[in-house]
Amino acid sequence: MRVGATYGKDQRLRFPRALVLDTIAKAARNFTLHGQDPKHDMLVQGRRVHYGTAGAAVHLVDAEKREYRESQLQDIYDAARIVDVMDNIHFFQRPMVPRDVVDPFEMDFNTLYACVSGTTKHIGTSFSVREHVGPALQMLHAIAGGEEKFRARPFVSNSNCFVVPPMKFAEDACGVLEECVKGGIPILLLSAGQTGATAPAAIGGAIVQAVAEVLVGLIYVNAIEPGHPCIFGAWPFVSDLRTGAMSGGSAEQALLTSACAQMAQFYDLPGGSPAGMADAKLPDIQSGYEKGITNVMAGLSGLNLIYEAAGMHASLLGFCLESLIIDNDMLGQCMRCVRGIDLSDDALSVDTIADICLNGPGHYLGHGQTLKLMQTEYFYPAIADRLSPKEWNEKGRPEIVQRAIAEKRRILASHFPSHISRALDDRLRARFPAIQLPRKSLAG
Repeated sequence: MRVGATYGKDQRLRFPRALVLDTIAKAARNFTLHGQDPKHDMLVQGRRVHYGTAGAAVHLVDAEKREYRESQLQDIYDAARIVDVMDNIHFFQRPMVPRDVVDPFEMDFNTLYACVSGTTKHIGTSFSVREHVGPALQMLHAIAGGEEKFRARPFVSNSNCFVVPPMKFAEDACGVLEECVKGGIPILLLSAGQTGATAPAAIGGAIVQAVAEVLVGLIYVNAIEPGHPCIFGAWPFVSDLRTGAMSGGSAEQALLTSACAQMAQFYDLPGGSPAGMADAKLPDIQSGYEKGITNVMAGLSGLNLIYEAAGMHASLLGFCLESLIIDNDMLGQCMRCVRGIDLSDDALSVDTIADICLNGPGHYLGHGQTLKLMQTEYFYPAIADRLSPKEWNEKGRPEIVQRAIAEKRRILASHFPSHISRALDDRLRARFPAIQLPRKSLAG
C-alpha cells in the first residue's frame, strides 16, 4: 500500500513529516495485552507499569554450581512455570534460546509451545522467518478454541527486530511482521542499536536514532493494518567503549531506557524498553544494584512494559532461574516506588496524630490506621532477609541465594500448569509432530 513515502536514487526511503505525525495520531493506544487467564490481562496505557522477562540468552546460569551451561528447551518451560507464580513479574517473553533444538522452525515452534504451556500470563516470542508464523498461529488457534477467539484475545505478542541499525530494514523480520499483523498478533517494534557501534555514542543521539527507527516501524504496521496494536520499542543498548562489550547494568543504560520511556510518553504511545540486564554473572550484590537501579528508574519514568527485568545476567548472555525469584522481590519494591505516596486527607493523618498525641498512648502500635494500612500501604518481600542479627544467627545465617534455590526446587517439583488439558495437548502433539518437550515434563 502506498502511504506517501518516497524512494530516492540513493536507494533510501524518506518519510514526510506529515505522514509520521498522521501515523502517530492514528496509532493504537490504551489496548490490552491478554493472558490465557484474564486475571493476567495488562492494560497498556498512560503510565501503567508492567515488568516482565525477555532476551535470547544462550546460557542458563546454574546458581547452585556457580557455572554456565547451554540453555535448553526444558529451561524455557521451567522459567515459565516459575514466572507463573511470581506476583511481580507480569508477563513472560522467552528469555533463552533452546540450544538443544537445532532446526530453526522447530526452535521457533517449540519455544512458543514451552512458553504457552508453562504460564497463563501474556507471552512474547519471535520468529526467524515468515513461514514459521502460520503453523504457530494454527497452534495458538487450537489452544484458544478457534481463530476468532484468539483474535479477540491474542495472548501472544511478537518481538520484532524489523530494523538493522543504523536505519536499515531487516528483510526476514519484516516478513514476520507482516504475517503477525495479518494474524492479529500485537507487535513490539524493537530497535536495538548499540551505542558507539550501531548507534551514536552520544546518549542523546542514540535516542534520536532509536525513536526515528521505531516511528518508521509504526508507519510500516499501520500501512498494513491501521490501528494494529504496537508497542513503541526503542531499545538502544550501551557499549562499554573501552572494550565494545555490551553493558546492560550500567547507569547509562538506565538513562537510555528512562529517556525512551519519556519519548513514548511524549507521543502518547504504548512504550516498552529493557532494564534489569545485569552485567553481573551471578545473583550477587552487583546484580542487585544493577537490576534495582535500572528497573526502578524505568518504572518511575512511566514505562508501560519493562522487558528483561528479571532473571537476566551477563548482559543478556545468561539467564538464572533463582534470579527470577530474587528479582520478584526486587520488582515488588520497584512497583511500590512507582505507586508513590498517598497524599489524601486521611493519609496525611492529622486527626490520627492528634488522637495519639492528645488522647492515646503516645505511639501508633495497635492504632486502627496502622492495622488498616499494614496490608495495603507496605510491601513485604517473600525471600529477602529482614531478620534481626540475633534471629538471623539463630536461623543458621540464611543467604538469599540459598533461599532462592530452595524455592526454585519447590516450585519446579510442585507447580505444573494445567490450563492446556491433556486431551488438547494430545491433539496438539498429533497435529504438530515438531513438538519436542517430553510429556513427562508437563506433570509431576
